[in-house]
Amino acid sequence: MKFLEYTPLERMNEFLSHLNLGERTIKGYLEPYSCKHTGTDKKLSLSLENEMLDYLGKSSDTDSSSPAEFLLSRSSRKTLIYLVLTLYRMYPDYDFSAVNAHQFFTEESWDSFKQIFDSYMFEASRAWIEENEGSSLLETLYKALDEVVKLSECEIYSYDPDSDADPSLEKGAIWSFNFFFYNRKLKRVVSFRFCCFSNLVAEGFLMDDSSYEEDGEIFDDMDM
Repeated sequence: MKFLEYTPLERMNEFLSHLNLGERTIKGYLEPYSCKHTGTDKKLSLSLENEMLDYLGKSSDTDSSSPAEFLLSRSSRKTLIYLVLTLYRMYPDYDFSAVNAHQFFTEESWDSFKQIFDSYMFEASRAWIEENEGSSLLETLYKALDEVVKLSECEIYSYDPDSDADPSLEKGAIWSFNFFFYNRKLKRVVSFRFCCFSNLVAEGFLMDDSSYEEDGEIFDDMDM
C-alpha cells in the first residue's frame, strides 16, 4: 500500500488533528492509499488469503449474509485484504495477526455513514462552521473524498472489532470509528478514523501525577 498526498484531505486532517471541545477532544485522520503492494504487503496478503480459504474450508454456513458466502468471491477476498493492509498502515505499532479479517468488516452506505457522522461529530461540525464561515464539514468531507476516490463508484466499509481489539479504545478513547472508502477501478482506498477522548480523564491523570510529585517532595525533606 502506497500513501498518497491530497491537499483537500490535509486541510481536514489539520482541523481534526486535535479538536479540543472543552470536556472532550476529537481526533480524526484521513489517509489515502494506492492498493499497489509494497514491501511486505505480498507476504501478508498471501497469509490473509490462506487464512480466508482455511476458514471457508472449515465453514458449513450457507447463509447468504454469512462471512463464508461473501468470501467465496475472490474479488471480495481481495477487497478484505486491501482493507486489512490499510489497517496495518494506519496502526503500524499494532499487531493484527490475531484478527480474523472476515469477522470485522461490514459494508455500509453513504447514508449509514452520514447518520453516524452527524450523531458523533455534531460538535466538530459546529466548530468547523464557526471557523470556516458557514461551510458544512460533511459537505467538505464529501467533496474531498470524491476528488480522491469518486464516491459514486465507491464501496464503503467499516471496521467494528470487539473493544479489546480496537487500537483507539486501548489508548483510552470513549468511542472510535474506522471507515474505508474503496474504489475498485482506481485501486485506491481512503481510511477515515475519528475518535473521542475525555479531557477530564486526561486532566485527572495529570493531577494524580502532580500530587504524587508533591508528596515525593514532602517526603524528601523528612528524615526516614
